[in-house]
This record gives sequence, structure tokens and C-alpha cells, in this order.
Amino acid sequence: MKKILITGSLGFIGRHLLNALQDANFKIFECNRSNGDLTLEFSWKNIEKCDYVIHLAGKSSIPDSWEDIYGFINNNINITVNVLDYCKQNNSKLIILSTYLYGNPFKLPIDELSETYTSNPYALSKRFSEELCKFYSDNFGVKITILRPFNVYGIGQSNKFLIPSLITQILNGSSIFIKDLEPKRDYVYVDDLIDSIIKCLSLDNQFEIINIGSGSSYSVKEIIDIIQYKCNKNLQINTSNERRQNEVMNTVADINKAFKLLNWAPKISIHEGIELIINSNKALYAK
Repeated sequence: MKKILITGSLGFIGRHLLNALQDANFKIFECNRSNGDLTLEFSWKNIEKCDYVIHLAGKSSIPDSWEDIYGFINNNINITVNVLDYCKQNNSKLIILSTYLYGNPFKLPIDELSETYTSNPYALSKRFSEELCKFYSDNFGVKITILRPFNVYGIGQSNKFLIPSLITQILNGSSIFIKDLEPKRDYVYVDDLIDSIIKCLSLDNQFEIINIGSGSSYSVKEIIDIIQYKCNKNLQINTSNERRQNEVMNTVADINKAFKLLNWAPKISIHEGIELIINSNKALYAK
């Protein structure tokens, strides 16, 4: 039986991944804070040898990254180095989640050959991590697939992120407060992302970078309208017209490579995904 090590198994994506792998023919090992500080080399000494590593661990909030640049860079890079050393020593194949790295793009949709630009410290930590992956692949033969998910959303995501924050406001509030209505994003539902991760397990490659998105984009205002419609609400929208530093105004993923290499395409539309979260929240409040 093949063995999979999952870092960050306690996180939003990690919990969904564990649920999806429960019935698969793999033996799963979790690697998280209970194993110690994963930024430290000695925390990895007694971890079981596995055939695959799915690396999800790391700090991920863009606003928080501006408040703690050192912490984000130090945490995300050091964990990635330890993961890569583990893969090198154990001949493990690595699947690692990166992030959107294209800044304000020159053209849409955005393919994997598009120029990268890191517009926040979180993205910078992921770009450095990708460079480390390429180095280990080229010099030590570690087989690596890097997934660049665009904006992931789904049940159980923190209210620090846009869609769960808006759903909570609309379900429980009398009005909506948002900083900026204009930015558009390509949203991919977490179950679709999990599907792409699992498909990477059977990909025979040395080094690949693959976009994971929906191929469509929606503005903050459009997301609010969808949620209000699904909740049968018409709350007043209050905006401070406050734009984030280095704000990216539109993203659309070119997902042709994911389809070609993984036979993957998203199944859950933004309307369906939002409805799933709303129903989950309503069930939670009803308890």
C-alpha cells in the first residue's frame, strides 16, 4: 500500500483532503503542529517514510503577511526546505500548493508561462518556495508538481477570507461592509482543488507547474449579488473604497494544462459553491 504524508493536515484544505482520501487505497500520515515546529530540522527526524508528500502547511493570509513579513517568509520557506530534504532522503514524490503569482497580468486568461510578479509577502514566500523546488528537482532528482490555485473557497474556510466573510455578514447582519467592490477573482471550490491534488498522485513527471482555477472571474460586487440572491436578502452595501496595497484587479486562470496533464476541470460553479457554504452555515446556526 502506497503511503502519503500530508503537511498542514489540520488546515482548511488539509481537512478536506483527508476526508477525500479516507476511502482511497493509501495509508495516510499527518504532519502538523503536533509533530513539533515544522520549520526546525529535528522535527522531521522520526517522520514515517512515505511515497508521496502533499505539502499544504504554511501561513496563508495576505493581509496578515503585510503585518509579519519576516514570520511569513521564515515559516513558509523553512518548512518547504525541510519538506524537500525529506523528499530527497526518502525518494518521495512531492505535490506542493503554491498560490497566484502573476500580479496584474498583461493578458487574460493567464497561463503558466506568463510572467510572475509577487504583489504581497505571502506570494513572495511561495515564489521562493517554488525556486527551492526547481533547485531540488534539477540537482537532486526530486519529482515535484507545483499547483498554483487561484482563489480557493469552500465550507469551513476562515472568515478572514472574502466569501465566508460576506456570507456571514449577509446571513447575520443588517448591512454589508466591504472595502472595495471592484477587484475580480477566479474562484475555485475546495473540492475541485482536492480533485486536482489527488489526480497529481498518478502524474508521472519530473517537474511541473499547473494552474488550478475556474477560467472565469467575478467582482466583489458580483459575489455579493450572488450571495444576496441565494439568501433572499437585499441588504445595503457600505464601502470605504479602500484599495489594498498592490491590489490585483482581475485574474482568470488558463486551465488547459490541468486538463491536458491531469484530465481535470472544475465541476462546481460559483453559484453552486456559494450555495453549499450558505446551506452549511444555516445548518450550523440551527444547531
